[in-house]
Parts: sequence; C-alpha cells; structure tokens
Amino acid sequence: MSTKTEKLLSVLKLQPVVPVLIIDDAKTAVPLARALVAGGLKAIEITMRTDAALEAVRLVAAEVEGAVVGAGTILNSGHFAAAVEAGSQFIVSPGTTHELLKTVRNSDIPLLPGAATASEVMALREEGFQVLKFFPAEQAGGAAYLKALSSPLAGTMFCPTGGISLKNARDYLSLPNVICVGGSWVAPKELVAAGDWAGITKLAAEAAALKA
Repeated sequence: MSTKTEKLLSVLKLQPVVPVLIIDDAKTAVPLARALVAGGLKAIEITMRTDAALEAVRLVAAEVEGAVVGAGTILNSGHFAAAVEAGSQFIVSPGTTHELLKTVRNSDIPLLPGAATASEVMALREEGFQVLKFFPAEQAGGAAYLKALSSPLAGTMFCPTGGISLKNARDYLSLPNVICVGGSWVAPKELVAAGDWAGITKLAAEAAALKA
C-alpha cells in the first residue's frame, strides 16, 4: 500500500460521514468547521464551487483545531495546486483526467478520485488507486450498484457521494467495499445562514454515530 493511500485511509477512517460543503461566505468557514468537529466530524471537504472556497480552506486549516480539511470539485492541475497551497490535506475530484493524474503523481497530497463505472474503476486501479469516490452515487445506481461491484472489483474501497442523506447512508455503510460516505446534509444552508452552529453540531453528532 502506498504512503498516499495510507494517508487517505487515515482521513476517511476518522468518521462514517465526510461533510461536503459549499461555502458562499468565508466568514462562516471557521465556526462551521468548529461545529462539525465538535460533533465528531473532523475530516471536512470544502468544494471549489464558490469564490470563497479557497479562503475558507485557508481559514479552516489555520484556525480550526482538530479539523482535517480537504478540497473537493478539483477539476484540473491548477485547481489542485491552488487547493494544496491553501492548506488542503486531501483532494477530491468528481472524475479524473490525464493532466490531473500527472499532477497527483508529483504531489504528496492524496487524491480521492471519482468513478461511476466499472471501466473507470479499472482504469484508476491501473494507476495505483485503491480508494475511490463513487459519484454521483444515487444517480449512478445507488447502493445496489456499488454492492454489485464488490466481488468483481474486490480490494477497491469507496466513499460514495451524491444524493446521500441520513435516511440512506446506512445502505451504503453496510457494504463491504464502503469506507465512509460524503454528504451535505450535516450543514444545511439555512442553519449556516442563521449561524445555528449548535444545530449543525447536533446533525454532525447524528452522522458520526452511524455505524457500518
């Protein structure tokens, strides 16, 4: 097992649910991350879908004790470099490109690459990846589809993301090839906008209590 795979596993094994965050205002990043960590969710993915995302990563990396911050929705080598510079300890992508894979080979920061088909999984296995993001999980076939991959593609572990909630998270976590799931439900926009950090800590604690 490679050092980068070990690094990634050490992050994903921290909790059953990795929060997937879209942060519109960087000022909310620190209290939001602190609320999630207080609820038991230390590994946090901040997606690069807003202008505030990189600053949010910087702030969480610098100011939130106990947080392991990563950057998601990384689409190219430029995104990767900027996210690492901001302090990301792991990187998540919805898919992969040759350019992105080349960049990853030259970095110590682990990548959780996205895959939705058996062919994509096989291609990434050839590149040395043992842990993948199954995305978009629900739309790509859900827990039943991922279960079907567990035998022919044994040895590959997944973090399913996309359409997952408290209601169906256990369907995925019960699978032998799932290490954790990604979800946005632990940080609803309305609670973030209201600054209801106690409410988010409660949701985080419920997610952290989910068992495979």
